[in-house]
This record gives sequence, structure tokens and C-alpha cells, in this order.
Amino acid sequence: MKRRHLLSLIFYANLAIVLSILSYRVYLYATAPEASALLVHQIDRIEAADRNAPDGISFAVVGEANNSIGVFEKQIIPRINASDAAFVVSAGNLVSGGGEDKYRALLGTLSRLDRPYLLTFANNEYDEFGSGRFYQRFGPHFYSVTLSNLRLIFLDGTGRTPTDWQERWLADLLEDDSTRPVIVFLGHALIEPEPETIFGTDRGAWSAPEDRDRLLGLLRALEVDMVISAGAATYSDQTVDGLRHILTGGAGGFVLNDETSFYHYLTLTVSPQGEISVALERIDTAPTRLARRIEGLWFFIYSLFYVGIWNFLLIFSGFVIIGVLLFNRLFREREYYPNTRMGGPVDLGRPMRIAMFTNSYLPFLGGVPVSVSRLKAGLESQGHEVLIICPSYGRESPEPGVFRLPALFRSGTLVRIANPFRIAMWRAVREFDPDVIHLHHPFWLGSLGLRIAQRLDVPTVFTYHTRLEKYAHVVPLPGALFRNVVAHGIISRFANRCDQVIVPTPVARDYIRLIGVTSPVTVQPTGVEVERYRDVDRAKVDRLRETLNPDGRLLLISVSRLSKEKNIDFLIDAITDLKRRGAPPFRLLLLGEGEERGHLEDTIGRRGLGNEVTLVGAAPAEDVPAYLALADIFVFASVSETQGMVVLEAMAAGLPVVAVQSSPIEAFVENHETGLVTPEDVCVWTDALHALMVNRSDRHAMGAAARDAAQQYSVESFSADVHRIYEAALRGRMPTEAAAGEPRDLTV
Repeated sequence: MKRRHLLSLIFYANLAIVLSILSYRVYLYATAPEASALLVHQIDRIEAADRNAPDGISFAVVGEANNSIGVFEKQIIPRINASDAAFVVSAGNLVSGGGEDKYRALLGTLSRLDRPYLLTFANNEYDEFGSGRFYQRFGPHFYSVTLSNLRLIFLDGTGRTPTDWQERWLADLLEDDSTRPVIVFLGHALIEPEPETIFGTDRGAWSAPEDRDRLLGLLRALEVDMVISAGAATYSDQTVDGLRHILTGGAGGFVLNDETSFYHYLTLTVSPQGEISVALERIDTAPTRLARRIEGLWFFIYSLFYVGIWNFLLIFSGFVIIGVLLFNRLFREREYYPNTRMGGPVDLGRPMRIAMFTNSYLPFLGGVPVSVSRLKAGLESQGHEVLIICPSYGRESPEPGVFRLPALFRSGTLVRIANPFRIAMWRAVREFDPDVIHLHHPFWLGSLGLRIAQRLDVPTVFTYHTRLEKYAHVVPLPGALFRNVVAHGIISRFANRCDQVIVPTPVARDYIRLIGVTSPVTVQPTGVEVERYRDVDRAKVDRLRETLNPDGRLLLISVSRLSKEKNIDFLIDAITDLKRRGAPPFRLLLLGEGEERGHLEDTIGRRGLGNEVTLVGAAPAEDVPAYLALADIFVFASVSETQGMVVLEAMAAGLPVVAVQSSPIEAFVENHETGLVTPEDVCVWTDALHALMVNRSDRHAMGAAARDAAQQYSVESFSADVHRIYEAALRGRMPTEAAAGEPRDLTV
């Protein structure tokens, strides 16, 4: 158990890291500055420095800085700031990648530079969709700068800009200008460096032999003096066919710190006569070759962590999450044949105290509130004590055994998100001192109840009431993602943290097992107060008939919340079809309230069903038996239920059921015996309903069989069975030897 908790902690900690980093990435993209090209201001500063330098000008050139902190930021920049260099030129790969975090780190590094700068657009600047960031922050991918005795030309060697366009521009630019020396900066080398590098040089737009030869021929024809490039962690200075090629790659990144790969930058000095001299500025670090290599590796790793720490954490945490998931999948023991034997009784020597946590309760009318209310009444009739923690709806009277929490959020007139932070509630639960905590939802107050149970060290029982995947339309996530992954994950994770799980039908049990629940699962339908539906106030029924069905039509009835997942539109489609067919005069009563009421009213009016469909609204619970006694057939189209208690209530009232095929319906309605069950097909379903409407004898026979079938689901049997499940949860907390031996007295 401790190992599982540790793995859960590791999993969720790394999941939080991943989500935080992704959120940070989204923030970076959303808050990227809208600044215009920064190189414009830099060129203005360089031209001003050139005008003030009649005796010539010098500048520094760096290559392969790669967001280096240890070398470029902490060693090269201070030396340049202390030198006579008027400005700095990057020959390419000033960043380690084109991501937003890399460019933001670069701006921080450049802010330490006292001199203006010019940048070459190279492969690293282009990677990770960096071309747009470079253009936004700095300027175009190819450009030129003209000084009094020098012309600097920057080409885009990434392939982002077509080569033929750049070559035409270059020819037009230099065709009539031979008065100044020309230096071309290119992010990748046009000739291989000497000596040969271990890792090879960057490839680019002019790396193919025919493209390289064409550009070299153009540069020689235009009398270019020098090409300076980056693209490898080395230094090379060669003159080929009268054109000088310098590769400089020592401003950061991973260098070998030997005679061919070492930290450095260049100082170029241009005399008034246009003569260019190049000085190699070597950065001496550790005293020995081994120490320098270790230091170079450290500088490289340090830069990765400083600049790419978020990427590192993202990748590392991603691997940890995958590792935990694989470990759980491959090595966690699973019980594929669970032991469902309840075992012997647990004698507390007194009535049991049960605390229940539910996100909905009366006066909200729905399956869960009714189930909880009936269970509470049944347990209390047996002498047990029950405390319900639930939301307040603002108008209910105080009720013994019910602690209501004020709402943090309200939706409509009934839905409430309760405040779980009330100190009084925690105190009330501690003073109640429950033996068992019963949870009716796998989130919010259900999660709160689970935490309290862990704090008090008492067992928990979870009832699976709701098919969460059917509520994808109300969750702000892609529907398929919620239905196929999130909903099942919420239920399985929560259920596996509980001592016992209750489901209403065998199919629900199979689903719970299928999604990976290993806790003990018991099939236990919610009970029905069968006597309430047998002994109905006939005078009340007569008054309802005079109001709702004065012309004595065949009466259909459905009890449901008016919400999308209840499939009310299916019923309206069927009623439309029945009217078109000329079915016997009928009327459908819809009992319930909900957010779909306006939509349903519009549909009923548009289809001319005002005389056939009546939206009764929310009826008081004590009046529901009278409404059912008034009707002839109960109709039901929802496929989102786990049980569908209203179906059992209708059966207890002696009504045949016509319903859409789903697991809870098939568990209680025997087709052609207590009702009719069809696929979710309007034509097929309407055929079945129409046939029952015209056959009085079948209606009466199915109604009588339904009433008899419902008798086995009494509240008394229900609460007694749930009490035995509570005992099983208590037994699970006993030492193994005690649970296997004689019944144990747990009197406190």
C-alpha cells in the first residue's frame, strides 16, 4: 500500500510539472512581445559609431554561442564590453533553438552587452518554428549594412528564403559598388573547415555541390572579400580561389577544448583604406586539457539547464509518467477473480453510525437524492444513525441528520456546488464519529468524504449512481476524450480507493470491472417504497384527472429531469409519429424540470403537439404515486441511467413500461412480460408503444406482472442489504486472522 501511495505521489507530482510547463509555454506564446525589429536600432547605433571612427573601426564576431551562459554571457561579453570593439556580429546559432524560451533567454543575455549587435539567421534560429520569432524581434532573415569603409551582408542559409531570390538581390546590391570591402555572413560553411571536425558542419541552403559552386562563383565575380560562417564548434581560416573563408564556432555550446575545437571569438579591424585584419581571441579556461574538456561539458550542460530546463523537466516528467503507468500496467497485482463472499457478521454491540456525502439531495428531485433519502429512512427504521452532508438549496427546513453546506456556485434553481471548507461540517462529522462513510459521487463532496474517512481511519462505501460519460455535453473538454478516457478514469480511481462499491445492476458491475476497479463490488438496486404506490389517495387521483386529462384520453407518463442526457427529444419524436399515424386519442404527461424546458416547449409548439404533450413540471415527491396511478403506460427513453428508479416506481404502481434498451432497464423490465424494451430507434419504439396502446388486455397483464416484480425491491430489503455491505467494509479493516476466525466484538 505504501508503494502504491508513493507511485501515486510521483505520478501526480510529475503530472503537475508537465501541466505547469505546458501552461507556461502557453503563457509565453500568448504574451510574446509585439516589439518591432530590434536590429533597426542596432544599425543606427553602429552607423553613429562609424561616423565617430575616422581612423577605422573594429568589431567582434561570435559563432555557435548556443545560449551559452558559462562562456558567452559570463566570459566573452565582459571581454567585448572592455575592448575597443564598436559592435558585435553573430555568425549564426546564437540560440540553441528557435523556441520562445530560447529567444527570451537570448534577450536577457544581450541586455548585458554594452555594444550594438547584428545577427545572422542560421539553423538554430530557424528551428522550433523560430523564423517568425527572429523576424518579429530582430528583423529580416537577409539584409545588409553599409559603413564608411565596409559593407556587411547577411544571407539566410536555412532555406527559409529562396536562394535564387537572395542571389539576385546580392548581384543587384554589389554590381556597381567596388569601393568598399565586403564581408558576407552565412550560417553554414561553403567549404569544409580545416582540420576536419568530429561532428560535421551544419548543412544549409547552399550545401549541395551545384548550389555551393553557383554561390561561390557569384561571390568571386562580385569581388567579395570574406565569408564568415558558423555551423561547427571549431575555428578555420582558409583562402580558396582568392576568397577568404572563416568558420568560427567557439562562443559556447559543446567544444572539445583541444587544438581544433576551443572557445574563442574574433576581432576584426578595418582600416580607413579598407584593409581587414582578423585576430583570434582565445578563451583560456582550465589549465589542463582534461580539466578543459570537463569544464566544456559542464558549460554545455549548464547552458542546457539554464535555457532548456523547462524542456528537460517536460521530457523527464513525461518519461516518469510513462514509467509509472507502465509499471502499474505490467507489475501491479490484479485480482481478476475477486472474492465476493461477504463472510460472517461484525458485531458492533450497538446501532451503526453512517455518514453520507452527496452532491445533491432533496428538494432536488433526481435519482441520487431519492436513493439517499430512502436509504437514510430505511437505516433509521432499523435503529441506525445517519448523518447526510449535502448542499443547501436555500429554502429547506432543518432536518434531523442532515448537515447542509452553503453553495459556492449555483446553476438554475436546483443545482448547487457546495462549499467544502466549512469548519462546522468537519466538527460535526468528528462529533458524529461514524463507523462507515458512504459516498454517492466520485468527486467534490465525494472526494471530501474520502479525505475525511482517511483522516478518521474509517472504511468507505461508494455507490456508482451516474454514468459520467453520458454528461460529456456539460464538461468543457472534447466529448470523445471525456467519454472514452476521463469519465472512466475518474470512476475507477475513486472506486479503487474505497473499501466497498455498490452498483445497481449486473451490467454496471461488469462495467466497473472492465474499467479496472478491483475493490469488492456488490449489485444492490435502490429500493422502492412499494406501499406508497399500492395505497394511493383516489380522491387526489380524481382531481388530477379532472385537471390533466378531462377528456379521458389514453394517458402516457414519463418522470425525468428535463435535460439532454435524458433523451426527451426521442419521446417528442415518437409522439409526433404517433399523431401522424392516427393512434387512439392520447396524452403524454412529462413530470420533471430542467434546463431543456424552453427547448422542449419550442419543439412542442412548432410541431403542434400542445394537445398531446403536457409539461407538468416538478411534482412533489408525495404526489408522484397519484400521477402514476392516473396513467396507463409508463414511457422512458433515457440511456444514461445506472438503475432508473422511476422505472421501478412505475412498475410498483402497476404500469407497463415501454423503454429504450439499456442495462438498467433490461435488469428490471422483462420484455413482453412487464413491459416492452426496444433499441433506440424511433420507428421501432413507436411501433411497440402503438401496439400496446391498442391492446387493453396486454396493458393490464403487463401492469399486474410489473407490480408483482417490483415487490422484491422494497426499501426495507434495500437498507438491510446495504447494512451488510457496511459490515463487510468494517470487516475489511480487521486484521486478517480476526476476519478469518470467529465473529469479533467491536464495541467501543
